[in-house]
Amino acid sequence: MSSNFQFEEEDFSNTRVDTNTLFRILSAVRPHWRWVTGFMLCIMVVSVFEGFFTFLSKRIVDEGIIPRNTTAVVQTLEVYGAMAAIFAILVFGFIYLAGGLGQRVRYDLRKAVFDHLQTLSFSYFDKTPVGWLMSRVTSDTERMADLVTWGMLDVTWAIMNIITALIFMASINWKLMLIVLVMIPILLRVALWFKNKILVEYRASRKLNSRITATYNENITGVRVVKAMRREEANRSEFDTLAEEMYKRSFRAAWLSALFLPAVQILSALAIGAIIWYGGLQVNLGIMTIGGIQAFIAYVTFMMWPVQDLARVYSEMQQAVASAERFFSLMDTKAELVNKPDAISPSSMRGDIEFENVNFYYQTEKPVLKDFNLKVRQGETIALVGPTGGGKSTTVNLICRFYEPKSGMIKINGRDYTDYTLESIHSRLGVVLQTPHLFSGTIRENLRYGRLDATDAEIEEAAKLGGAHDFIMELEKGYDEQVGEGGVLLSTGQKQLISLARAVLAKPDIFVMDEATSSVDTLTEALIQRGMEVLMKNSTSFIIAHRLSTIRRADRILVIENGGISEMGSHGELMALRGHYYNLYMQQFREELTAQYDPFATGEHHTVGGTGKVAAQVVAAGD
Repeated sequence: MSSNFQFEEEDFSNTRVDTNTLFRILSAVRPHWRWVTGFMLCIMVVSVFEGFFTFLSKRIVDEGIIPRNTTAVVQTLEVYGAMAAIFAILVFGFIYLAGGLGQRVRYDLRKAVFDHLQTLSFSYFDKTPVGWLMSRVTSDTERMADLVTWGMLDVTWAIMNIITALIFMASINWKLMLIVLVMIPILLRVALWFKNKILVEYRASRKLNSRITATYNENITGVRVVKAMRREEANRSEFDTLAEEMYKRSFRAAWLSALFLPAVQILSALAIGAIIWYGGLQVNLGIMTIGGIQAFIAYVTFMMWPVQDLARVYSEMQQAVASAERFFSLMDTKAELVNKPDAISPSSMRGDIEFENVNFYYQTEKPVLKDFNLKVRQGETIALVGPTGGGKSTTVNLICRFYEPKSGMIKINGRDYTDYTLESIHSRLGVVLQTPHLFSGTIRENLRYGRLDATDAEIEEAAKLGGAHDFIMELEKGYDEQVGEGGVLLSTGQKQLISLARAVLAKPDIFVMDEATSSVDTLTEALIQRGMEVLMKNSTSFIIAHRLSTIRRADRILVIENGGISEMGSHGELMALRGHYYNLYMQQFREELTAQYDPFATGEHHTVGGTGKVAAQVVAAGD
């Protein structure tokens, strides 16, 4: 069924970072607080050790090298060696803990978004591109997980290094430390200036990435149409435009990020120059030692590297925030169809189905069904025919409760079907579509998809009733044959038969067949019709068929057009009426007979005589 919606992605062009988004990202680690505590403690101790290593170098210079005290040098090196061993263990610890935390966060995010997708209504998937969803599940969750693990690690390490450096510098000369401290607000101002610039580019880049992913998906899944319609060059041109725009946006973001680092280095050089000048004066006055000024310069470098690292993490944070905004926009999407608080779950959906003044539209200005009324008796087979866009598929989608009426009511067994849970209705449905979908795996696994507790004997019996058993047994591995992604290793007819057998196995109370025979040969159609007869014996059935021969045995045939029922009756009654159904039936038989007796005929030219007589005889038989 073609989509009735135009997907519009949310606009995240606002340059202001919502702190609520940041808190929501960080909340992803809350269930794993022990891992967070462990690696942050490790990082803090590592940072203190790194600061103390520099302090030890000061002692070596002042107490060992300058006074030529070998004992002091050896003792200091022994302390240094012992601390280095502990340092190595701590580094291993925080890397291991951060890596483990990252995997757990990725698992949680992907599971959460997958679980949430299962709750969303049919309409959401009808209007949302697969590529957009895949980008949320893959790249966006990856960026968020990186931020709350390695990003948090880097930020903690950087902040602790800055604090440690300031403390050790204050212990050496607090006045000189103030010179360095003045540089910090300047660095923060530079970071704030770059903040909005980088974020705008990354937001645009992520939006374009979603469109590129969607384009990939459409071109791969529709490759047969692309090749048949010779769309390769046009598609390549469209893709190049998207890729070039994403390149420009990403390049500008990378350029801004790269410019940030030299700015930090220039500020670092200015701070070191001021320290050397002022520290030299202090040495001349005997206030500072040579080792002290050397350690001070080392601490400035020690502190400025984390500042540069913060710049890198900050640019990555812009990407993660842009990704998180889209991820949370998906997670915040509410299902359009939800169960009532007091909804019940009957074990069966058997009973009459009734439409009472039902109105429905996908877009308010384009109504699809208008004051639609219909009563279907339990076990009855209803066929729906009519022009494209007349409301046939919408009618069965409403019956399946993939959508709900905008006004009016649909009753099952005398009760508004919104009083039942969605699960109780969907679990009693059997649906065979024009393009059946099979899942990667074996034929047996696909047949069991709707009834996981089905035995192998029940599976084979359903396949026999659905007309699939014979072709399955001709395959090399029989029921254990792989079907490929989407059933690509099987023909359309074989997929239809498996889909029908799957419905037979589910033993549905309500059976829906939507154009299931339009793309199969006559022999396969006969097998499908035989399987349909098995299903329709115990189900209330709704059939949409392109081939009118498929629906001749229906209890009632409805002609749906302009949002309502224009004709209704059995095949014989509608043929006798000589209305819209009669014209459709006659036109189709002329086409079928022409193709049978004169496959090369085109337009109004027919080379085989007697076609009109044969058609008249067939119609007479139908009457």
